[in-house]
Amino acid sequence: MNAPVTTGDAPATDDVVIGDNGVAIPRFNHGGTGWRSYEVHQRERVGESTEKINGAQLASAEYAADPYPLLAILRENYPCYRDWINNCYWITRYDDVTSIFTDEANFENRSKLWYYGIEGFGRDLREELPVLWAWSKAMDAFAETDTQRLIEGFRKGVTDLARDFAAQLPILLLGRMFEVPDTELAPFAIRYRRAQRGVLWHPTAQETGKGALLELLQYFEPKLRQVGNSDTSVLAAIAGLGGTAADVVTTLLEADHETLHGALGNLWMNLLSQPGALHVVKSDRLAMKIAYLEAMRHSPPVITSERFARHEVERFGKLIPEGGLLRVSALAANRDPRIFNDSDQFIADRRDICHREARGHYRADGLPQGIAFGMGRPTRHPAVPEDRPRSLYALTRDTAVTASWTLAQKLPGIALEPGFVPTMRCLRIGEVFTCWQLPVAY
Repeated sequence: MNAPVTTGDAPATDDVVIGDNGVAIPRFNHGGTGWRSYEVHQRERVGESTEKINGAQLASAEYAADPYPLLAILRENYPCYRDWINNCYWITRYDDVTSIFTDEANFENRSKLWYYGIEGFGRDLREELPVLWAWSKAMDAFAETDTQRLIEGFRKGVTDLARDFAAQLPILLLGRMFEVPDTELAPFAIRYRRAQRGVLWHPTAQETGKGALLELLQYFEPKLRQVGNSDTSVLAAIAGLGGTAADVVTTLLEADHETLHGALGNLWMNLLSQPGALHVVKSDRLAMKIAYLEAMRHSPPVITSERFARHEVERFGKLIPEGGLLRVSALAANRDPRIFNDSDQFIADRRDICHREARGHYRADGLPQGIAFGMGRPTRHPAVPEDRPRSLYALTRDTAVTASWTLAQKLPGIALEPGFVPTMRCLRIGEVFTCWQLPVAY
């Protein structure tokens, strides 16, 4: 129904819609006009949907430990799956996922503050040019030196790359950007990770996350009054824009924290566990870049994105109500056999990495590495723009490649501990999908 319909003498108001049967139905929703969803869902029957999968499996420990088998069932059998138990739709084929991911007219992501229920807390200043410039200069300036610093701190002959390298480098870089001294980095990291984990629907984590946000707010208030003027300081850039401590915390919260951490862990897990893969990348930096793109395709650290319908819209033969939640899956889409040859295999020197986005358009940035939700939609700017820094896709890629190349050159004999079989998993559903334990000897 595209407009309120009146029946008899019953009027239609802004808050009520009168259906064809004369029943008054209130309209609710997040923002917008709030069209009710009752008539949408009464057209579907719960029992007719799926015999090969149950929605409860998509919120189970089995899914957190190894999500791909369940997502592959959806992709091959139910490409637009109505999940009644979790009240959402799952989209899993590559072309469908890219279409929903880039369609801003009909769908939206919601801020992390929205999940916390504190949308007016502060401003997200990530798109301001001074902040973008400081962010890019810091990542370019410190990626190699901070990697060398981490390597120097490894125990002699052995280390855990997941814990001592992949998880640590993003925190070191954030410390540089936000002027956090080394002596305060550990408590900062704890608060930061608690704030990020609280975004999910887990009530205890959310309360802990809100507390961490307040602690970060108190931490940055005095820092803003004595901020430096370094061109690699995001804190200085925010202060120059007249930002408050709440703006600093909001910008920090809304920024991607999963991709660099997860990509480094997943890249090195695949390089070390696939025979011959590490040999391919050791002598050629370009080969390391291709291996990174392949790791992002094969093992994306952010495996789903939550897209909400801006208004009632029909897709995939289903009428999706305003506010309807679509979970689009990068992990399923990036292994779609309709797009990639040997799609379930990690191939370090893969030649069919896709440079395509929705509707068949090609570009140099974004989807070449598969779909990566953590960094937002692919940029509409050139790959190397003249008036602004490179996109977050390019910055994260270059940082990961620089760090991995430095590690490979400094530790040429690196290898997995004999007998250890690494795996990827989510600690909690919705969190980063990565390798959490990667013991190596060198």
